Amino acid sequence: MRMLSAFIGSLLIMVVLWESFETIIFPRRVTRRFRLTRFFYRNTWRLYLAAVFHAVPTRRRETLLSFYGPCSLLLLLTVWAGGLIVGFALLHWADGSALRSQDMPGFFTDLYMSGTNFFTLGLGDVTPRSPMAKLLTVIEGGMGLGFLALIISYLPVLNMSFQRREISISLLDARAGSPPSAVEMLRRHSSGRGLEALGELFHDWELWSAELLESHLSYPVLAYFRSQHDNQSWLGALTAILDATALVMVGVEGAPARQAELTFAMARHAVVDLCIVFKRSPRPPERDRLNFEALSDLRASMKNFGIHLQEGHDAEQHLKDLRRLYEPYAHALSDYFRMPFPPWVPAATQADNWQISAWERSSTVKKTMKNIEEDRHF
Repeated sequence: MRMLSAFIGSLLIMVVLWESFETIIFPRRVTRRFRLTRFFYRNTWRLYLAAVFHAVPTRRRETLLSFYGPCSLLLLLTVWAGGLIVGFALLHWADGSALRSQDMPGFFTDLYMSGTNFFTLGLGDVTPRSPMAKLLTVIEGGMGLGFLALIISYLPVLNMSFQRREISISLLDARAGSPPSAVEMLRRHSSGRGLEALGELFHDWELWSAELLESHLSYPVLAYFRSQHDNQSWLGALTAILDATALVMVGVEGAPARQAELTFAMARHAVVDLCIVFKRSPRPPERDRLNFEALSDLRASMKNFGIHLQEGHDAEQHLKDLRRLYEPYAHALSDYFRMPFPPWVPAATQADNWQISAWERSSTVKKTMKNIEEDRHF
C-alpha cells in the first residue's frame, strides 16, 4: 500500500504539473491527446448547460451562461491546487507519516501538512522529522510559490485577450448592426467611400480572426467567455464576417473582392480549427439559413440600397459552395456554446445596442442618425 500510495501521489503531481504547464505556458497544437483540462471543461459545461436550461427562465439564461467562463477557470485552478496537495499528502503517507504533531499521525495530518506547505503558511504546529519528509516539504513549498506565480501571470493574459476580442465586436455594432448581419454590413458601406471602408473593415477582421485563432487555441477557456450584450458573441461576429465576405466573393460591383477572399480564408481557418479543439463534428443547420425565398429577399434588400449581387445559376451555386465551407463548422460551435447564428438580413425593427438606453427611445436615435446619413451620404 505504501508503494502504491507513492506511485499514485507521484503520478497525480506529474499530471497536474504537465496540465498547468501545457495550459499556461506551452503553445499547444490544434490536435492533441487526451487531457485532463479538456475532460474537465467538456463535462462541467455539459452539466452546467443541463442545469441552466432545465431550471432557469429563458430571459435569464444568457446571463447565467456568462458566469461559466470565469467560474470554471477558478474551479480549474482549485482542482489543480487540490491535486498537488493530495499528491504530496500521499507521498508523506507513503513515507510513514514522519511528522511531529500533537495529533495522532495519519493521512489527515499528512493532508494538513501538505496544504500548509503548498500555501507557504508556515504555522509550525506540524513539522517533518525524517529526511524524506523534509525534502518533500521544501519541494512542495517551492512548487506552491511557482504555482501561484503562474496563476498571477495567467489571469492578466486572459483578460487582455478577452478585451482585444471584445473591442472589435463592439466596433462592429455601428458597422453591421446588433446582431451583426451581412446585408446590414453592406448597406452601411454602400454609399460615398463606403466600399473602400469595407475593404479596411475586412482587413481588420482578417487580423482579428488570426488573433482569435491563436488566442483561443492557446487558451480555449476564452471561448466560454461571452460578450456583454445578449445579441453579440465572438461566433456571431465571425459568422457575419464570413457571410459578408462570401457575398462579395460571389460578385458585388466595386467591392474589395481580393480582401474578401483573404478574410474569408482566415475566418474559415479559425472556425474549422476551433471545431477540432472542442471536438465538434461539422454538421449543417437543420434549417437552411438562406433558402430560395430568403435569397430573393436578400437580393431585393441589397437592390434597395444600390448594391447588385451577381445573379444566375453559377452565382447561386458559388454561394452555396462557399457556405458549405464554413456553415457546418459554425453551426457545430453554435450548438455547443449555445450562441445563436446571426441573420443574413436584419429585422426591420432592429436597433443597434448603442441606440438603446433607459432614458430615450431608440426610434428617436435611429431617425436622427438616418437624417445624418442622408445628409452626409455615408
